Amino acid sequence: MTEDNPTDAIADIEARIEALAEIAERCRKYILASKIAIGGGAALLLITILGLFAFGQTAALGSIALVLGGIVSLGSNISTLRQTDDAISAAEARRSALIGRIDLRVVADAPMKLV
Repeated sequence: MTEDNPTDAIADIEARIEALAEIAERCRKYILASKIAIGGGAALLLITILGLFAFGQTAALGSIALVLGGIVSLGSNISTLRQTDDAISAAEARRSALIGRIDLRVVADAPMKLV
């Protein structure tokens, strides 16, 4: 980014903010999927323990793995989402500072002409 032309820097920052927003949205989707995996694994484990269906030991181990995998994925994506939100906030602050440095002119209110 060049300090001489803030408009180029602002465009770069806006592109970065867009990319970070996509990452944040993807993290939110993974967080939802992780919560569903935890809930599904817990339900399957409960069904297996109560013996409502004859799923067997494989289903019990699979449900435990699903719960643990969901917990790990949930924690990882929450951490990534927090870091991404912090990066978005920092980029927006930098963009605001660059916009503040630009000498903007106020356009006078002129009456509009009808054609």
